[in-house]
Amino acid sequence: MQLPLFKLEEYLTQWEFKAPYLLCCSDAESISMKDLVAMADAESKNLWENLQLSYTESPGLPLLRETIASQFDRISAKDVLTFAGAEEGIFCAMHALLSPKDHVISIVPAYQSLVDLPRSIGAETTAITLKFESNWKLDLQEVADAFKPNTKLVVINFPHNPTGVNLDLTSLNQLVELCRKSGAYLFSDEVYRFMELDEKDRLPSIADIYERGLSLSVMSKAYGLAGLRIGWVCCKDHAVLKKIEQFKHYTSICNSAPSEILSLIALRAKEKILERNHSIMRTNIKLLDAFFSDYAHLFRWVRPKGGCIGFPELLLKENIDSFSQRLVEKKGVLLMPASIYSTPGNFFRIGFGRKNMPSSLEKLIEFLKENI
Repeated sequence: MQLPLFKLEEYLTQWEFKAPYLLCCSDAESISMKDLVAMADAESKNLWENLQLSYTESPGLPLLRETIASQFDRISAKDVLTFAGAEEGIFCAMHALLSPKDHVISIVPAYQSLVDLPRSIGAETTAITLKFESNWKLDLQEVADAFKPNTKLVVINFPHNPTGVNLDLTSLNQLVELCRKSGAYLFSDEVYRFMELDEKDRLPSIADIYERGLSLSVMSKAYGLAGLRIGWVCCKDHAVLKKIEQFKHYTSICNSAPSEILSLIALRAKEKILERNHSIMRTNIKLLDAFFSDYAHLFRWVRPKGGCIGFPELLLKENIDSFSQRLVEKKGVLLMPASIYSTPGNFFRIGFGRKNMPSSLEKLIEFLKENI
């Protein structure tokens, strides 16, 4: 197994805790320990106060798995496997599902491990490129044409990182039928589910609607609780789920006991947390709408439908990498250039899920007025 440098993580290692204005963040506003514990119901508060810091069950705390399953329509606790974050879930699932003889279809741009992990295993990969000129819309005919007799897995991510676009329900159902016809598994990165700007755009989870579907999610994005490092994969194929768990035995083995209880508290307070985060997103997206209107001569974008991120394009002749470097050095504002996603063009990721986004945007405007 040969893994390339993880560009996004290397970039954030350099800047995330140095730059004061993170305008590229992909998660919602976080919550203090004090505020989260205050949301606990009687049962979860008792679990928290009497928690023993011992090993936990490898699949995850049963009560946590039941609570995760309650977010689905047709999923039970036995269909849920938890992890130390979404990344571990991706890693274990790809290794459980794939071998060098397999073919994988994935979409790009994408979170790097969704593409590079299958390649590192030796699986042949066909990348379907989302295009700005098509409003980042997935071309289903291109997907259909990419299938081969040995296609084992299709990997999707909607709402999409980094563009914020979403599939419509008809397209999702057509994609499921393509996979069902070929017998392929469908791995769906759903970490931005529940972050739709309009709830009517919310899609059903793949694990609910496809017998070979795997749904990935995490506490990090919609809930703003990245520090808990709790994610999960849901799947009705228990043989596959067992193989994934066996890979987990070589990674984290089991989750952090405090993180499991804190995740349980958060999921039981789901509506309160999500409403707070949606309020922040609604405020910030209005500011971005005004910004991209005022600076239409410098930027263009496809307005996102889900997640708290978008993927605008810089219209200057200057390379986005150079622009981003000057911006962070002069104003402390961090963007994420398209090169981090191995994507050509002058695109960059912008985030609007955090309370301090307005301050970050003001600093960007200062930079533009002083330097452009």
